[in-house]
Amino acid sequence: MRKNLGSKTIFYPLPVLIVGSYDEKGQPDAMNAAWGGIYDDSEVMLCLSKEHRTSANIRERKAFTFSFADRANVERSDYVGIVSGNQVPDKVARAGLRVERSAFVDAPLFLDYPLSLECSLLRQDGEIFVGRIENVSVDERFLDEAGRIRVDKMELLSFDPSTLSYRVLGKEVAPAFRIGLSLRKDRN
Repeated sequence: MRKNLGSKTIFYPLPVLIVGSYDEKGQPDAMNAAWGGIYDDSEVMLCLSKEHRTSANIRERKAFTFSFADRANVERSDYVGIVSGNQVPDKVARAGLRVERSAFVDAPLFLDYPLSLECSLLRQDGEIFVGRIENVSVDERFLDEAGRIRVDKMELLSFDPSTLSYRVLGKEVAPAFRIGLSLRKDRN
């Protein structure tokens, strides 16, 4: 039996994205944002209200980074989400995040996170920012011998809006685009 819960913001998995940007003075900013994801094969989207410092930074610099939060940095990740850059402009330093300037876009890379997307702003539609992925940066510890990303080793976080908690992702359950082949009717 199923139970109807009504209209709620429930979506799984919801990545915990740490959005990196520079302000007008070149100060790095980080924001924990759950409302973002893939938009197209080379584009991402992010939904941010205009009051956020990150929104102004992205409009000004036309660039941002998405870093995927992990278990090792859950406390820092939560901190940059609950503290506003409008009130605490040095929150990146207070969180103890190591920063490096991206070589591809005008935005900071946070070296403590295992995987980052470096994005240029394509357009803004209301509160939706759409960016083109210019580069993917990964900590080499999370690459296999063939150079593939080993997301199962990263312990990436997912936000659970039902329980207001962070969960870890990563266990492989089946090979994509192969496990369902046995059900195809046209297969010989």
